[in-house]
Amino acid sequence: MGANTVQQGNPVKPKRVKNKKSYKQPWILHFMVLPAAIMVFIFAYIPMSGVLMAFQDYKPALGFFDSPWVGLKHFRYMWENEYFLQITYNTLFFAISKMVMNLVIPFFFALLLNEVRKMALKRTIQTLVYLPHFLSWVTLSGILIDILAQTGLMNQFLTSVFGIKPIFFLGDGGWFRFTVIFSDVWKEFGFNMIIFLAALSGINPALYEAAEVDGAGRWKQTLYITIPSLIPIAIVIATLALGNVLNANFDQIFNLYSPLIYQQGDIIDTFVYREGLLSGQFSFATAVNLFKSFISLILIVISYRLAYRFAGYRIF
Repeated sequence: MGANTVQQGNPVKPKRVKNKKSYKQPWILHFMVLPAAIMVFIFAYIPMSGVLMAFQDYKPALGFFDSPWVGLKHFRYMWENEYFLQITYNTLFFAISKMVMNLVIPFFFALLLNEVRKMALKRTIQTLVYLPHFLSWVTLSGILIDILAQTGLMNQFLTSVFGIKPIFFLGDGGWFRFTVIFSDVWKEFGFNMIIFLAALSGINPALYEAAEVDGAGRWKQTLYITIPSLIPIAIVIATLALGNVLNANFDQIFNLYSPLIYQQGDIIDTFVYREGLLSGQFSFATAVNLFKSFISLILIVISYRLAYRFAGYRIF
């Protein structure tokens, strides 16, 4: 019998051919990323060695190795400091208020803009509301200070038209909080609106056609098709913003606030700046910022977990 004959009792098993994929390493792309990676390493990772100051009574003349170690002294002082609790409250108030408003307002504005049928008008409105996103807070703060001053354009308008006494927008604690939240929403809501408009463009037109055949008007279509289709991306935006909840926008607060409203307007970042760079309390400021970074890391992990669970969004 031939060599290839299969015996009845011992069937020949077919050989498994491993499907090996050959991946070409895009080394040229890695090489292009190298300068950015070096910059991140120099300016983001090397400075992380400075967290040692949180556990020392750091003296610049002694350096990291000779400054005396004090353990958790600065963290205990941080929690015993009533002003730290106040700035933590201010930070959470600003951050949560901005997060909610920058989710709700872009959501509904995108729904309204989606109903505009004239493309030229739609693009014009979209450009106008998105434009402030590209302006720095240094520029916008100068504009707001001029407009909202007691002799500024806003107070002149309120006085001449409604007879209202001049309002100290940037010197009164309550008005300052309102101004910070309102100006941040005005500057940033156009960015999230673009995200919602992109999600709207991905909705299957057949859903609207079927709903129209069934007799559903524009309101019913919006209520049962458009809004449910936007919920997943809204969940993604909300959960990712959760990881940034302790960042109440240092640039904005720093350029707008003054000693008059420290009690209502001071946040963790501005407090760290004053204590560390202006007062020379390097160790205490480092401890406060390390605590903030630790809580932010936990919130980022939780936010990504929530985004993956409720919206199927993941990066890694």
